[in-house]
Amino acid sequence: MKEFIIRENEAGQRFDKYLAKLLKEAPKSFCYKMLRKKNITLNGKKASGNEKLVLGDHVKLFLGDDTFQKFAGKTEAARMKRRTDMDIIYEDRDVLLVNKPAGILSQPDRSGEPSLVEAITDYLLETGVLTETDLNTFHPSVCNRLDRNTSGIVAAGKSLPGLQALSELFRERTVHKDYLSLAAGVLKEKKYIKGYLHKDTKSNKVSIYKSRSEDRNALPIETEYEPLGSNGRATLLKIRLHTGRTHQIRAHLAAEGHPLIGDWKYGDEKINRIYRDRYHLKYQLLHAFYLGFPEISGTLERLSGKSFFAKPPGLFQSILKEEHLEESYYENLERNMGLCKIDHYCGRGGSDRQ
Repeated sequence: MKEFIIRENEAGQRFDKYLAKLLKEAPKSFCYKMLRKKNITLNGKKASGNEKLVLGDHVKLFLGDDTFQKFAGKTEAARMKRRTDMDIIYEDRDVLLVNKPAGILSQPDRSGEPSLVEAITDYLLETGVLTETDLNTFHPSVCNRLDRNTSGIVAAGKSLPGLQALSELFRERTVHKDYLSLAAGVLKEKKYIKGYLHKDTKSNKVSIYKSRSEDRNALPIETEYEPLGSNGRATLLKIRLHTGRTHQIRAHLAAEGHPLIGDWKYGDEKINRIYRDRYHLKYQLLHAFYLGFPEISGTLERLSGKSFFAKPPGLFQSILKEEHLEESYYENLERNMGLCKIDHYCGRGGSDRQ
């Protein structure tokens, strides 16, 4: 017999939906049969499956261990460890903000390579926030995905209420997301650019159009950038996304004639080779450095009106120094923007954590 107590992350859903997650390998007919035969009970009573679960409900499964393991899926022994040291900028009971390094997937994909979501899951298991049983019905997840080779702040939900509220904020586009990048060429003026983007899922590459008439399936995009300084060959940019499409910054800037340094998919191969040979740079210089939250009530009230900042990776900073753009970075970001006074500031020696 297996017994489970409904926790916050499971409450509020139908009983049959909960069972479908708990016994994810079992056919629906099996769960309903077990309910009819009272081999699965809710608070010691027969249930139909359409009951709404509440905090503290007791669920009992009168199943043999072999049967339970068969239908529950992978066991702890089969689960791979995917731990990576995380730079945690902020943490509370519902939310986790992490400074993701370049080279790490935000979410799992078919490649089977470790991802930030899996690292967060392992962290929550190790710290006791979640248990293996919890993972049968709830998985933490990220709400803003960054490309594998883009570094910066990623927001994740630790609890179901946190994940739902955070996801809604990002869907409403009320969270400000600013990026730091190094683009080829000289840009002198702040600009708000619009266009249309179409993704080819087979090649995992996007195309940019000036007009939707060029591709009826293309989606509208809006990107704002502000030059922070230039050395005559490249320009340090602060970029704000007003829409969040796949590869939007990389492809949009490339379409404007100013591809990101180090971007082998949309960039200039000749320029990229120079930076690869000189600095061993293998990925685009793009870093999600700032996240600003609006006034919020409810589950995410602790984030209300707060801002978070993460410094770019060491290689990014070294390149800025060698390319004589370090002063532009400090003058326009850390000093003029007052980032040293920001709510949570991730510096070279570590990060603030709550």
